[in-house]
Amino acid sequence: MEVTQVLFDAQSIDGNVRKNAEERLKQFQEQNPPGFLLSLSGELANEEKPVETRKLAGLILKNALDAKEQHRKFELVQRWLSLDGNTKSQIKANLLKNLSSPISDARSTASQVIAKVAGIELPQKQWPELIGSLLSNVHQLPHHAKQATLETLGYLCEEVSPDVIDQDQVNKILTAVVQGMSASEGNTDVRLAATRALYNALGFAQANFSNDMERNYIMRVVCEATLSPEVKIRQAAFECLVSISSTYYEKLAPYIQDIFNITAKAVREDEEPVALQAIEFWSSICDEEIDILEEYGGDFTGDSDMPCFYFIKQALPALVPMLLETLLKQEEDQDQDEGAWNIAMAGGTCLGLVARTVGDDIVPLVVPFIEENITKSDWRQREAATYAFGSILEGPSPEKLIPLVNVALTFLLNALTQDPNSHVKDTTAWTLGRIFEFLHGSAVASPIITPANCQQIVTVLLQSMKDTPNVAEKACGALYFLAQGYEELGPSSPLAPFFQDIVQSLLTVTHREDAGESRLRTAAYETLNEVVRCSTDETAPLVLQLVPVIMMELHNTLEGQKLSSDEREKQSELQGLLCGCLQVIIQKLGSSESSKYLFMQYADQIMGLFLRVFACRSATVHEEAMLAIGALAYAAGPDFAKYMPEFYRYLEMGLQNFEEYQVCAVTVGVVGDIARALEEKIVPYCDGIMTQLLKNLSSSQLHRSVKPPIFSCFGDIALAVGEYFEKYLMWAMSALQSAAELSTHTAGDDELIEYTNSLRNGILEAYSGIFQGFKNTPKTQLLIPYASHILQFLDGIYMEKDMDDVVMKTAIGVLGDLADTLGSHAGSLIQQSVSSRDFLNECLSSEDLMIKESAEWAKLAISRAISV
Repeated sequence: MEVTQVLFDAQSIDGNVRKNAEERLKQFQEQNPPGFLLSLSGELANEEKPVETRKLAGLILKNALDAKEQHRKFELVQRWLSLDGNTKSQIKANLLKNLSSPISDARSTASQVIAKVAGIELPQKQWPELIGSLLSNVHQLPHHAKQATLETLGYLCEEVSPDVIDQDQVNKILTAVVQGMSASEGNTDVRLAATRALYNALGFAQANFSNDMERNYIMRVVCEATLSPEVKIRQAAFECLVSISSTYYEKLAPYIQDIFNITAKAVREDEEPVALQAIEFWSSICDEEIDILEEYGGDFTGDSDMPCFYFIKQALPALVPMLLETLLKQEEDQDQDEGAWNIAMAGGTCLGLVARTVGDDIVPLVVPFIEENITKSDWRQREAATYAFGSILEGPSPEKLIPLVNVALTFLLNALTQDPNSHVKDTTAWTLGRIFEFLHGSAVASPIITPANCQQIVTVLLQSMKDTPNVAEKACGALYFLAQGYEELGPSSPLAPFFQDIVQSLLTVTHREDAGESRLRTAAYETLNEVVRCSTDETAPLVLQLVPVIMMELHNTLEGQKLSSDEREKQSELQGLLCGCLQVIIQKLGSSESSKYLFMQYADQIMGLFLRVFACRSATVHEEAMLAIGALAYAAGPDFAKYMPEFYRYLEMGLQNFEEYQVCAVTVGVVGDIARALEEKIVPYCDGIMTQLLKNLSSSQLHRSVKPPIFSCFGDIALAVGEYFEKYLMWAMSALQSAAELSTHTAGDDELIEYTNSLRNGILEAYSGIFQGFKNTPKTQLLIPYASHILQFLDGIYMEKDMDDVVMKTAIGVLGDLADTLGSHAGSLIQQSVSSRDFLNECLSSEDLMIKESAEWAKLAISRAISV
């Protein structure tokens, strides 16, 4: 097949030509995979071919080696590994040859493809000569070959994990990269490629950073590169410093003074991309110190071995003034642009992190700046002062902040309605939101909102909702936190007298012509939901009046006009917001018997609307409608059964939706809600549901995060149907056992441990539901064969010593369920178990009351089982 012409056609502006070419490429790939890959690599390596076709050939080749979805990636890796050695060697030779091509696009594409192949082969101990041949390239001219080779080494470090390359080769890679970065390297392209490669190689440099001499050398070269005349090299060098600050925080002490001087100069004088990275260095140090201080608690004595160097505390007197200066460098239109990020925003973000790191110490350094600028005639000074105040509200103690807030509150409320500048109003509304978020609520001893100022606050916020979209959106946010602060107040809320006005104003906002800008419509619905959620019984009649209003809005989105795909997306988004709002209303009214009784008159109509929302989406199930149905099932209880015949097919569609796995996870949760609501009335649907859930568990295509909720759902179903679950017991127990074995042994990063704990919790919830479901039925003896395996599982996770509190509570509960349901059959097994006694004692002395309570109950159940 003449691949050049086809690749050319695949980029044609004529849709038919393009489609035809794509089909031909696909056929070629399916009929002759080795030939396909070989001819692409040949195209890429052929200097006589046009740049466009070479670049596309490389791109298709890269996509034939890697994919985002795990199962697809696995297939592609296996496909490559199964090619015959000769074909692979030819492809790799073509790729390496490309690194010296005079065409930069061809070199860059080849670099990426080589790294993808290395990512597959190096872990398999294949292609051992690759790194050696790349390193020999680095010492040769021409410059462009050197640059491409360094780029390849960078991509390679990104693709493979550090344990794949032995230390000797790591040393050689780092030597080549750092030499390429040094000022003696005359070619700027080479220097830039080397600096970017170091960024990817830092994770491999653990041993080198532990050696003083090597570390000093690397740090010197990085710091020198921050002074390069080339802006891209300076930016890349600062990116390296940011990465070093988090990867090698504990090694930074000797360099921190020099780094401060370099970053301060860059922030004050350099171009924005460089200055942003210089600020990011200090934000990253804050992140590290916040994590350390949280992990070790704030009550550490000076001589302890807590690995915190207090860099931020030491730098405060110089760091804070530098950050305050950046706040005055705003851009004219930054409020209108959602993705905006500039030096003033970066500086304010960093200031907020500094406040969280050092607490009270920041306040006296910022207050003079606020006082000096807050009343100035130039809007930039007023906005910067307001931004500085808003940034330091999280971190310092309420005792330190509340006196300031009491002085500032009236001023801020006036500014929000009277300041002539939209930026200032935007930041003022944001700052009020932060005040209400961090300094208002039942946890704060001296309230900043009193009967004297509550009305003024509400009036000002409702008035600001008529302002430009960006200001109105921030005003909604402030109202959100104002409502949230009154959540735990008891029967009466200070907002109750304004409830009607607040709801009306928020609904008016959702109908604004410009509500699509600045996330305004979404913010208004989120705030409405929070106001409803935190409302008290006295406003329940008003919440009930809201039901037909929101139903009507949802009904209007369903009226059959022909929509473009853009309009359909907007319609779907609006339906999501309205379903979300109904969900909150249903939960609120369903939480007390009197309001639930009144609400249920609408249940049939609401369910009818939700079903119509599903019907207007052909392939996918609407996530928010699904969640709202879960709430309705909870409120309706056994009466929900009448909706099942019509609703069941959408439930099944949701469970089959592997692509949008969040939808699948939500649907699994709703199955649990329905099981709890219907109890034995769910039996007619159990075969279909259990079959689908078991299918989901065995699929390699379903995202792993959906699996824990599926196990929990087994527990919900077993609890609902009791001994009827016998029909599924063998299959469910077998799935639980294999997952239990997987989840006992964890070695991995925090993310994996977190996932493992959620998996354990799901498994334990399933066991708990099954035991409780079978309790006091003639079928209990069916569970006896599984008891010893479950006890082994409990032993296993106890021995691993990495379970979180949630798992601990569920696990001790399962030990109790086992004893409670199986009685004497379990007693002797529990006595023989390796760790049950230790685990029980540990839980009994836990500081967590929930764990303690579960353990007390388990202790009782076990002693009954043993004494029988």
